[in-house]
Amino acid sequence: MTTIQINDIENIHEAAREFINQIGDARVFAFYGKMGAGKTTFIKAICEELGCQDVITSPTFAIVNEYSSDTTPIYHFDFYRIKKLEEVYDMGYEEYFYSGALCLIEWPELIEEILPDDAVRVNINEQEDGSRTITF
Repeated sequence: MTTIQINDIENIHEAAREFINQIGDARVFAFYGKMGAGKTTFIKAICEELGCQDVITSPTFAIVNEYSSDTTPIYHFDFYRIKKLEEVYDMGYEEYFYSGALCLIEWPELIEEILPDDAVRVNINEQEDGSRTITF
């Protein structure tokens, strides 16, 4: 298990670079954390470190946003508003998850049963002092 500490927002890009250096060939990342833990903020920093020029926002209503990076397409999912798994089937999730592109997933607990077996589970926990601990 790898642990990355984000002491404050000023070192989030440093943490994102460290995360990117650790991911190897993995392509699907499931980000777990309470509301306000910083999932979207950390994913935004990862995308920026990978060279995305797009505006990175949570795809809460769209469910998925696609960004262009220096190396690969990035798909950013937010399943917070999913009511039924059928909605995910209908959007053709397999085309994304098995595309070889980088998939960054918020609220994966709502689609746990269809996550690829090799999905990397990333936990973001807010500490009492406001820092964040990322483990994967």
